[in-house]
Amino acid sequence: MEKERETLQAWKERVGQELDRVMAFWLEHSHDREHGGFFTCLGRDGRVYDDLKYVWLQGRQVWMYCRLYRKLERFHRPELLDAAKAGGEFLLRHARVAPPEKKCAFVLTRDGRPVKVQRSIFSECFYTMAMNELWRVTAEARYQSEAVEMMDQIVHWVREDPSGLGRPQLPGAVASESMAVPMMLLCLVEQLGEEDEELAGRYAQLGHWCARRILQHVQRDGQAVLENVSEDGEELSGCLGRHQNPGHALEAGWFLLRHSSRSGDAKLRAHVIDTFLLLPFRSGWDADHGGLFYFQDADGLCPTQLEWAMKLWWPHSEAMIAFLMGYSESGDPALLRLFYQVAEYTFRQVRGGGSGQPFLPRRARARLGGGGRKLGRDGEAHPVHLFHHPPPLLGVVPLQV
Repeated sequence: MEKERETLQAWKERVGQELDRVMAFWLEHSHDREHGGFFTCLGRDGRVYDDLKYVWLQGRQVWMYCRLYRKLERFHRPELLDAAKAGGEFLLRHARVAPPEKKCAFVLTRDGRPVKVQRSIFSECFYTMAMNELWRVTAEARYQSEAVEMMDQIVHWVREDPSGLGRPQLPGAVASESMAVPMMLLCLVEQLGEEDEELAGRYAQLGHWCARRILQHVQRDGQAVLENVSEDGEELSGCLGRHQNPGHALEAGWFLLRHSSRSGDAKLRAHVIDTFLLLPFRSGWDADHGGLFYFQDADGLCPTQLEWAMKLWWPHSEAMIAFLMGYSESGDPALLRLFYQVAEYTFRQVRGGGSGQPFLPRRARARLGGGGRKLGRDGEAHPVHLFHHPPPLLGVVPLQV
């Protein structure tokens, strides 16, 4: 037991050092002091290689700054709060395409003009998380009003009428549900209900609904977690139905672990550990070279995504959080060993050099992508997964330990 404590403490210290390094990089290089908001397409030297602003990444960075400011004493610093507020104000001014309508852009120009809209809920979800966290650190009611109003709009789109998303209803389209939708709603239920009895009660049934919808993605007599199922929880035919994303299943797993903890449901916790942690890890881990595959096909066929065999940062991030949380909740040492396995692989393969974001030397690039779908010549990551994953992992691990 004493050796285990020493090992955990060593990992806590290592992760804490990485968190400090990552945060120093983003604090120095990502702030747009002219227009507000954040640059998220950064090279290893901090160079901005694209000044487009992705709304969900803007929201995530605001959320992360506020969360660290609120949860870890060494980040309770005025410059972090000021940056979060500046990012939040940028979102308030520019995120919604046609106020007072709630639909948010997916991408904005540097000065906040809409470039692209996605027919999904995810920009709005991260907008909601940002506003709720800003309210928690500033006590300004206008941020919470924005969060709750947007939350109610998202729930309306998902459960009642999706027409406001702009997605056409085509006669040949198969009615399906992506696991990402109930996952994100469950995340929002936890976010808004934290230490807020009124909102926790208001969204309690929604949380249970989300958990049930996620659990429907366990198919084939409990032997596969599928990314897409029919609206009534049945397996779909074709590539869409066989599609698997091990990192996403692990992420869903720790969302469900949090839900089971709030609900006091030990039976659900055990089921989640077996099906959303152990099952996708066993099928998704590369036995020859290590690391988690990005995508898989449930029948062992070649996935349609060309990048299926890449090893990205973010699934490993989700796996580390899931296994450490599973160990914290259950005390099962096997989960702690899996955390060590993933952590050792990830920190061995990902090198930040003098920068504050993960990257790899070119020869390793085919095995593990830095932060997104692929890396550029100098190790820059695709803009879709940059600030989104390193700080949440690095912030969660010390808290779990």
